[in-house]
Amino acid sequence: MTKQQQGQRKTERGASLLEFSIAATVFLTVLFGVVEFGRALWVHNALTDAARRGARYAVLHKQTDIDDVKKIVVYGDLTSTTPLLENLSTTNVTVTYNGFNLDTGTATVFIHDYQFQPILPLVFGPITMPNYTTTLTGESAGLIPN
Repeated sequence: MTKQQQGQRKTERGASLLEFSIAATVFLTVLFGVVEFGRALWVHNALTDAARRGARYAVLHKQTDIDDVKKIVVYGDLTSTTPLLENLSTTNVTVTYNGFNLDTGTATVFIHDYQFQPILPLVFGPITMPNYTTTLTGESAGLIPN
Protein backbone atom coordinates (compact mmCIF):
# COMPACT_ATOMS: atom_id res chain seq x y z
CA MET A 1 0.00 0.00 0.00
CA THR A 2 1.38 3.37 -0.94
CA LYS A 3 1.61 6.39 1.28
CA GLN A 4 -1.08 8.11 -0.73
CA GLN A 5 -3.55 5.23 -0.16
CA GLN A 6 -2.79 5.22 3.58
CA GLY A 7 -3.48 8.95 3.77
CA GLN A 8 -6.82 8.52 2.01
CA ARG A 9 -7.88 5.83 4.52
CA LYS A 10 -7.15 8.13 7.46
CA THR A 11 -9.30 10.92 6.01
CA GLU A 12 -12.08 8.42 5.28
CA ARG A 13 -12.03 7.33 8.90
CA GLY A 14 -12.74 10.90 9.97
CA ALA A 15 -15.57 11.19 7.46
CA SER A 16 -17.13 7.97 8.75
CA LEU A 17 -17.01 9.26 12.31
CA LEU A 18 -18.70 12.50 11.26
CA GLU A 19 -21.42 10.62 9.34
CA PHE A 20 -22.03 8.33 12.32
CA SER A 21 -22.31 11.25 14.75
CA ILE A 22 -24.86 13.01 12.52
CA ALA A 23 -26.91 9.83 12.03
CA ALA A 24 -26.76 8.96 15.76
CA THR A 25 -27.89 12.46 16.73
CA VAL A 26 -30.87 12.30 14.39
CA PHE A 27 -31.76 8.76 15.52
CA LEU A 28 -31.56 9.56 19.24
CA THR A 29 -33.57 12.76 18.80
CA VAL A 30 -36.35 10.86 17.02
CA LEU A 31 -36.18 8.05 19.60
CA PHE A 32 -36.56 10.42 22.57
CA GLY A 33 -39.34 12.27 20.72
CA VAL A 34 -41.27 9.03 20.26
CA VAL A 35 -40.77 8.07 23.93
CA GLU A 36 -41.94 11.51 25.16
CA PHE A 37 -44.97 11.45 22.86
CA GLY A 38 -45.84 7.98 24.15
CA ARG A 39 -45.57 9.13 27.76
CA ALA A 40 -47.71 12.21 27.06
CA LEU A 41 -50.36 10.03 25.40
CA TRP A 42 -50.31 7.64 28.39
CA VAL A 43 -50.79 10.59 30.80
CA HIS A 44 -53.61 11.92 28.63
CA ASN A 45 -55.39 8.55 28.79
CA ALA A 46 -54.79 8.25 32.55
CA LEU A 47 -56.28 11.72 33.18
CA THR A 48 -59.30 10.92 31.00
CA ASP A 49 -59.84 7.68 32.92
CA ALA A 50 -59.37 9.40 36.30
CA ALA A 51 -62.08 11.97 35.48
CA ARG A 52 -64.42 9.20 34.31
CA ARG A 53 -63.77 7.09 37.40
CA GLY A 54 -64.37 10.07 39.71
CA ALA A 55 -67.65 10.98 38.02
CA ARG A 56 -68.82 7.37 38.22
CA TYR A 57 -68.00 7.26 41.93
CA ALA A 58 -69.81 10.58 42.46
CA VAL A 59 -73.08 9.43 40.88
CA LEU A 60 -73.08 6.10 42.73
CA HIS A 61 -72.21 7.63 46.14
CA LYS A 62 -74.36 10.76 46.19
CA GLN A 63 -74.10 11.33 49.92
CA THR A 64 -70.31 11.16 49.90
CA ASP A 65 -68.01 14.05 50.67
CA ILE A 66 -66.53 15.87 47.65
CA ASP A 67 -63.07 15.20 49.10
CA ASP A 68 -63.74 11.46 48.72
CA VAL A 69 -64.47 11.94 45.02
CA LYS A 70 -61.23 13.92 44.67
CA LYS A 71 -59.33 11.08 46.37
CA ILE A 72 -60.81 8.58 43.92
CA VAL A 73 -59.63 10.75 41.02
CA VAL A 74 -56.11 11.35 42.35
CA TYR A 75 -55.30 8.11 44.21
CA GLY A 76 -57.66 5.56 42.61
CA ASP A 77 -59.22 4.63 45.98
CA LEU A 78 -59.91 6.12 49.40
CA THR A 79 -57.08 4.45 51.30
CA SER A 80 -54.06 5.06 49.07
CA THR A 81 -51.71 8.01 49.55
CA THR A 82 -49.70 7.62 46.33
CA PRO A 83 -51.10 9.59 43.37
CA LEU A 84 -51.75 7.67 40.16
CA LEU A 85 -49.83 10.37 38.26
CA GLU A 86 -46.86 12.44 39.32
CA ASN A 87 -47.82 16.10 39.93
CA LEU A 88 -51.55 15.27 40.27
CA SER A 89 -53.15 16.48 43.48
CA THR A 90 -56.64 17.15 44.79
CA THR A 91 -56.15 20.86 44.03
CA ASN A 92 -56.26 19.92 40.32
CA VAL A 93 -59.76 18.43 40.72
CA THR A 94 -63.13 20.20 40.91
CA VAL A 95 -66.35 18.30 41.62
CA THR A 96 -69.82 19.79 41.14
CA TYR A 97 -73.30 18.36 41.64
CA ASN A 98 -76.22 19.82 39.74
CA GLY A 99 -79.82 19.12 40.81
CA PHE A 100 -79.04 15.81 42.50
CA ASN A 101 -81.98 13.63 43.63
CA LEU A 102 -82.39 9.86 43.53
CA ASP A 103 -82.18 9.34 39.76
CA THR A 104 -81.84 12.86 38.44
CA GLY A 105 -79.19 15.48 38.26
CA THR A 106 -75.56 15.31 37.20
CA ALA A 107 -72.14 15.05 38.72
CA THR A 108 -69.20 16.70 36.95
CA VAL A 109 -65.53 16.02 37.59
CA PHE A 110 -63.10 18.54 36.16
CA ILE A 111 -59.30 18.04 36.11
CA HIS A 112 -57.42 21.25 35.36
CA ASP A 113 -53.90 22.73 35.33
CA TYR A 114 -52.05 19.40 35.23
CA GLN A 115 -48.36 19.85 34.38
CA PHE A 116 -46.74 17.07 32.31
CA GLN A 117 -43.02 16.88 33.12
CA PRO A 118 -40.89 15.50 30.25
CA ILE A 119 -37.95 13.18 30.90
CA LEU A 120 -35.53 15.66 29.34
CA PRO A 121 -36.51 19.05 30.76
CA LEU A 122 -33.53 20.65 28.99
CA VAL A 123 -35.29 20.41 25.63
CA PHE A 124 -38.59 21.95 26.80
CA GLY A 125 -40.17 22.64 30.17
CA PRO A 126 -43.39 21.38 31.73
CA ILE A 127 -46.40 21.15 29.43
CA THR A 128 -49.86 22.10 30.69
CA MET A 129 -52.22 19.33 29.63
CA PRO A 130 -55.73 20.21 28.44
CA ASN A 131 -58.64 20.23 30.87
CA TYR A 132 -60.52 16.95 31.36
CA THR A 133 -64.24 16.98 32.14
CA THR A 134 -66.66 14.11 32.66
CA THR A 135 -70.34 14.64 33.43
CA LEU A 136 -72.63 11.73 34.31
CA THR A 137 -76.31 11.54 35.13
CA GLY A 138 -77.31 10.34 38.58
CA GLU A 139 -78.14 6.67 39.07
CA SER A 140 -79.82 4.74 41.82
CA ALA A 141 -77.97 1.50 40.98
CA GLY A 142 -80.93 -0.42 42.39
CA LEU A 143 -80.61 1.16 45.83
CA ILE A 144 -83.81 1.84 47.72
CA PRO A 145 -83.88 5.22 49.50
CA ASN A 146 -84.43 5.28 53.27
